[in-house]
Amino acid sequence: MLTPKYPPHDTAPPAATAAPTGKSPAPAVPAPTPIATRPTVQLTPGSALALAAGGGAVVLVVGAVLVSLLLAVAITGVSIAVVAVVLRLLVKDLHKER
Repeated sequence: MLTPKYPPHDTAPPAATAAPTGKSPAPAVPAPTPIATRPTVQLTPGSALALAAGGGAVVLVVGAVLVSLLLAVAITGVSIAVVAVVLRLLVKDLHKER
């Protein structure tokens, strides 16, 4: 289903092994031009340093964001715990007055 379909191989004999027939040779067909490939990226020491610095900056920013999220969750948890203790004390105090 997803296998590629290749065209059949050329079965003509190579030109060097063809028997001479006495006729004039066929005009030469120019070789096809190769498909342009993408240029390779060459890293100079300066660009490698800039790439490393950029990667380090990304790591620091992502780390700072994650730490701040962790702190926000921890502070929220502590606040909820304090509110729960205060509410428990208030409810206990209300039941004592009865």
